[in-house]
Parts: sequence; C-alpha cells; structure tokens
Amino acid sequence: MAAHRTLPPLAADSRFKMIDVGAKHTTRRRAVASGKILVGADAFQRIREHTLPKGDVLALAEVAGIMAAKNASNWIPLCHPLGLDSIRMSFEFQENDWSVLARCEAIATAKTGVEMEALAGVNAALLSIYDLTKGVNAALWISDIHLETKEGGKSGFWTHPEAPPKDTEAPTTSLLTGLKIAVITVSDRCSRGEAQDRSGPAIMELVKKEGGTLLGQALVADEVTEIVKAVSDFAIKQKADIVFTTGGTGLSARDVTPEALAKISDRVIPGIGELLRTAGSLKTPMAWISRTEAVQVGQALVIAFPGSEKAVREGMQIVLPIVSHAHQMILGGGH
Repeated sequence: MAAHRTLPPLAADSRFKMIDVGAKHTTRRRAVASGKILVGADAFQRIREHTLPKGDVLALAEVAGIMAAKNASNWIPLCHPLGLDSIRMSFEFQENDWSVLARCEAIATAKTGVEMEALAGVNAALLSIYDLTKGVNAALWISDIHLETKEGGKSGFWTHPEAPPKDTEAPTTSLLTGLKIAVITVSDRCSRGEAQDRSGPAIMELVKKEGGTLLGQALVADEVTEIVKAVSDFAIKQKADIVFTTGGTGLSARDVTPEALAKISDRVIPGIGELLRTAGSLKTPMAWISRTEAVQVGQALVIAFPGSEKAVREGMQIVLPIVSHAHQMILGGGH
C-alpha cells in the first residue's frame, strides 16, 4: 500500500500574490474609467461622418471595449475573474483638441472591485480607434487613461480628485436616506467608563455616510431592564425606523441583549440573524455561536450586532442593502 503523501508548502518568498478574497462579502461594485485619443481635425470629422475606410470606428470600439472588459482577467495576471452584471461604453467628440473621449462603466455583484475591467474596456476601445484611424493620420495620441470613480465594498464611494464631475458624483440616494435611526451600545465596561465605546460610533459613522438621520445614541449596561428601556424609548416613544444595538449577543452570563429584545419584540425576523452568521462564518467559525438577531418592536426594525467594531462594520455592510426595504414592509409596503 502506497504511503500517504502530502504536497509541500508553497514557497514563502513567492514574487507574486493573488489576493485571497474568499472571506470578503459580495456587494454591488461599480467603476467608471475614461481616456481619450487625439486624432486631428480630418480624422475627427471622418470618424463623426462614418467615412473612414475600415468602417464605423465607434461601433467597433464599443464592441472591443465590452470584449476587453469581459476578458480583463485573461490579460492581467493577478486580476480576479468576475461575473459581470453590465458593461457600458460611451464616446464623446471633443472639438477643442480634436479628440474622442472613451468611457467604460463596469458593474458586478462581487467580492472585489471592477476597476481593471473598466480600464481594460477603455484601453481596448482607444486602441481600436487607433487601428481604424491610423491610415488617415499616423500622428495619433492616446492619453489621460484613468479611473474616474468606483463604489462598493468597504471603501464605499471614491472619485479621482482630478476627474471631471460628470458621472463621478456620489449617488444622491443612499441606502439609509429618509430613515430615522437610533444606536444603542450595550456594555458593562463602557457604561462604567472603563473602556472606550468603538462599535457604537462605527455604526453612527456608517449611518451618516449612507444618508440616515441619527435620532439618538444610548450607552447602557448589560442589564435586561436597561436594554428594554433604551430600545422601547427609541422604537416606541421616539418613533425610530431602525434601531441598531451592539453588544451582549455572546454566550456569557452577562450577554442578555437577545433576552431583553424577547420581552418587547412583536416579531422575530430570523433571516437577518442567519444572514449575519452565514457571512461571518466565512471568516471565523465562531460566528455560529453569535446570537445576533433582528426583531420588530412597534414599527421599528431592531438589529442586534456583536460588540466588536470589526463585527459591526462587517455586519452593517451586509444588512445595509436590505434594511430600508425591510422597514417598508413593516409599514405595509409590498415586495
């Protein structure tokens, strides 16, 4: 019987490393890149009039851009293969310098961004214009290829500081726009001033970033009565739409947030807790022993996160896309 053999470990000094995105959360990703090609007055007019010998320049450039974006990972060694949701090419004639501006928008629901896909699309489109135009003007000039904007993932919305304003402005409607939100930190040590509250401010930061209205914040000890009072005050008296709590969801004797919510909840919403545990388990199996959950109190959606800042930031990214719709359904809205 052959002896069991194991593969040797990979060399620690490998010169290249493809980033492991397995533990990242899937989010909507969008990137817009642009660049231009200076073609001269004669070629500029002939491109516009579709009279170049090789055919319709921009039609072929559009197809080339789409194909390149779809195949970016085949050409760029450390670029992750992605299932793209959408690729859109657009072109602008700029008479001030006889150039054609190419812009590529890439969208995907993925664990990593689509910047390289957008940049690949722009490069291929400009090279196609070059190929179809060089017979008329050999002195072509490709320039200004850059990423204009990207959004999604932990970094949220980013725009190039020197990019033109078109298509680079942050979305006017964010995930929490129009919602009144309260934040409650549950911690014995923080309530006694023995530790700094980091998870509560992290939630408030994300609430403001996503356009939510911060109704208020509370810091309470790990006591059922204090938690019940704080949640009831925000959810019932102050009519909060969403209440985020952080802390008290573990297994220690002092972790009583779920027990407190059980006393005042009208309904349990199990799917949100399941979603958070499933996503968390991709990073650590300890996520399965978390008692994070969501309930309805009056007309408010209450979501209980763990007490660590990291868990809160990751959890917020997971639930942000669904909380507005969930609250609308609580109010009687449809699917």
